[in-house]
Amino acid sequence: MSENESTKPAGKGRPTPSRKTQEKANLRPLVGGSSPEERRAAKNAMKAERLKARAGMMAGDEKYLTARDRGPQKRFIRDFIDSKFSLGELVMPAMIMVILLSAIESYVVQLATLLTMWVLFIAVGINAWLIGRKAKRMLSAKYGESKLDSGIMMYATMRSIQMRALRMPKPQVKRGTKISA
Repeated sequence: MSENESTKPAGKGRPTPSRKTQEKANLRPLVGGSSPEERRAAKNAMKAERLKARAGMMAGDEKYLTARDRGPQKRFIRDFIDSKFSLGELVMPAMIMVILLSAIESYVVQLATLLTMWVLFIAVGINAWLIGRKAKRMLSAKYGESKLDSGIMMYATMRSIQMRALRMPKPQVKRGTKISA
């Protein structure tokens, strides 16, 4: 035997802790150990961050937009749609009128409102399709057919159907603004 092996201590130099002691040392609270003031401050900070993100999204800030609304092509589509009037904006007010007129117990009035709504729905569908096609054509002229994002026509169609006041992100251009490719 060498001198190093004989002076080496046996074991780890301390007793093994009991299971009870180890479990007590590893015990952590399930909910969180923060005080009510810390939780309140964290809650207020989260609320401020959400409000900032919402304001950014409403303003059209690219950083806060959803993936569906990001990119220069989508911005162009939004500006193009928002610069025009579309029949889709009339659907909600027309539905309110239909609800009010359906209270009248006249067969003629109810039939007329029903037919008017069907005509409006068909006109809205055709109008939205035409707007989507025109938006896609303008984007093709600007970016090239091969570089278009997928779903551009559907994005334009869906935005044109929404009421202007309820669109998200909010319209950045006034009605009648000339948008060119």
